[in-house]
Amino acid sequence: ILYGKNIRIDREWGDPLSTFCRDFCYHILSSVKKGVVCKLAGNQTAKTVAQLVKPYVEELGLKLWDVRFVKEGASWYLRIYIDKEGGVTIDDCTDVSHAVDPVLDREDPISVSYYLEVCSPGLNRELKEPEHFTSFIGSEVLLTLYKAENGSKTLKGELVDYKDGPILKVGEEIKEFSLSAVAKATLCDLD
Repeated sequence: ILYGKNIRIDREWGDPLSTFCRDFCYHILSSVKKGVVCKLAGNQTAKTVAQLVKPYVEELGLKLWDVRFVKEGASWYLRIYIDKEGGVTIDDCTDVSHAVDPVLDREDPISVSYYLEVCSPGLNRELKEPEHFTSFIGSEVLLTLYKAENGSKTLKGELVDYKDGPILKVGEEIKEFSLSAVAKATLCDLD
């Protein structure tokens, strides 16, 4: 753990390669912001932050994968997920953090204290947006459905296309789903 003025950086390392390539996060305790209630609900906050930070992420040659604002225990976390061809490095996370922190301080879309985390989406990344799905056509995905199909809410198969929702090849059968029927979609390990 490294400390600096108003900054705390945590890095947890297991197996260096798998941890680095999968789910490392670079944690930065944002400057304390006074307030009890968030100005916006979690999803709306994430959308607002995404609009604010996207140009800065892209300026660094990276892709903004996702933004989430969640409460875990007593703490709030603003997670900015970034990606690039060949994978994200810790330097990429540091650069994005340093680029977006002043913007978040200036625009102040969140009135509570929060941890800013800039992360790789990892190998088992969640697919939420149409472009997430189209980027991984040909890959194996795991779908969790809101409503059971043939007695099961989970389905694993090859993502063969995306048209208003994922189209999977499960065994020899092609199954089409609307995005509204999918509770969660994740990329399966690329082992």
